[in-house]
Amino acid sequence: MVGHHFVQQLVSQQGDSKNVDITVLSGEDRLAYDRVQLSSFFKGKSEDDLALTSSKTYQDWQVSFHTHSKVVDINRDAKKVTTSKGESFAYDKLILATGSFAFVPPIPGKEREHCLVYRTINDLHAIKKSAQGSKVGVVIGGGLLGLEAANALKQLGLQTHVIEFAPQLMGVQIDSAGGRLLKNKITELGVTVHTSVATEQIIEGKNSRYKMCFKGGQTLETDMIVFSAGIRPYDNLAREFNLELGERGGIVINNHCQTSDKNIYAIGECALWNNFIFGLVAPGYAMAKVAAGHVLKQLSSSTASDTPLNNNSNNTDEFSGADMSTKLKLMGVEVGSIGDAHARSEGAISYYFEDQPNGIYKKVVTNEQGNKLIGAVLVGDTSEYDNLLQYHLNSIELSVPAESLIMPLAGDTGELSADDLPSDAIICACHKVTKHTIEHAVMQGCSDLSDVQQATKASTGCGGCEKLVQSVISSALNNKIATLIPVDEPVSQSA
Repeated sequence: MVGHHFVQQLVSQQGDSKNVDITVLSGEDRLAYDRVQLSSFFKGKSEDDLALTSSKTYQDWQVSFHTHSKVVDINRDAKKVTTSKGESFAYDKLILATGSFAFVPPIPGKEREHCLVYRTINDLHAIKKSAQGSKVGVVIGGGLLGLEAANALKQLGLQTHVIEFAPQLMGVQIDSAGGRLLKNKITELGVTVHTSVATEQIIEGKNSRYKMCFKGGQTLETDMIVFSAGIRPYDNLAREFNLELGERGGIVINNHCQTSDKNIYAIGECALWNNFIFGLVAPGYAMAKVAAGHVLKQLSSSTASDTPLNNNSNNTDEFSGADMSTKLKLMGVEVGSIGDAHARSEGAISYYFEDQPNGIYKKVVTNEQGNKLIGAVLVGDTSEYDNLLQYHLNSIELSVPAESLIMPLAGDTGELSADDLPSDAIICACHKVTKHTIEHAVMQGCSDLSDVQQATKASTGCGGCEKLVQSVISSALNNKIATLIPVDEPVSQSA
């Protein structure tokens, strides 16, 4: 996804000049597709529905592409790469957008036929095939991807279990109270959740294909096992050809997304920026935009810097980190996580609301002064997510008590309107679309969500910002009408 976004950015930033030859080498058997929506494959979406581009689009963009073309060699001196097919390609600038791979814990028996991973479209086909002869399925991993995989198994009609080593589900995104409620809600939906469980080995089963043996003597029989216990950066090329790596992996990049070789860039989940790997698509898209701009600048300049890892440049077109807030729906359960969800900042203050009968848990975190929102957790109801996110992203001072942001019937809930947001407020995090950009699109003639999506790409990523985008459009349309019709001029009936 991030590699394709880089191509989009390179094409759009070039404009009509088309003076850069672009070649895409895909190790998979297809061009880019939407990994975020993989679970929709089991709801009836096809491979074409998930595709982000096509052969025709790349041909129209004059982009050369090769599938089944995994790069196996980088000759940095000759500036040439070689694929597993033996084909060689010269480059001026090389962009590594190799992403990540599914981590499979070193459990004896993990190599068995129906032990699979949940990562690619081909993995989905393998899961679907295995499910045809299975009754029970187990997912190892209770994070975001693990719960998506569990949802897939449930939709395939399997009796489904989730095995999580940690004491709660989604421990990265939500706190323990939110994790407890999430577990209860998923259990109510028919998925059995086992937390604080460590798998020691996988052996032949008596009533099912396999038997999972856990630390402490417990066992569970299953016909299929899907590993979704986290990801690891796909940094093997950097490792093999002497690019700088982080202590725990990841290709070290600077603020321009350059690696330790100034002619090689890394973007997305394979890249390590300030010792951090971003596992969401929005930061990857931000990297792609920065890298594309820098590549074009470097190719048009004969004074490229020989110190690619200097992060102290004053260039404003740099990657400077990304917000990791996220909103999603897992098996119909709404979950939202914003900023410092675990209240780890010094002096952080937390406010909680829990409605057990309706399965709703909410928490907001403020700074020590209580006037800035720095984090939030929402489980069961994410209706306040967009409002809370804008308070957080734009550091807007709270005009109401923090608890009123999540308490029902609390009077003034401090809900922000589009007019309350600054012009540079990020409305769409995936594509970094600001309020001003949307307003400008409306002034240029866009009149509805579809027009704005086409013009700005707002809400075409994860789609979580659609309601807020619509709010900005409505406000901009009202302002446009007010501008066109003078206040002191009567409006005719036909108008």
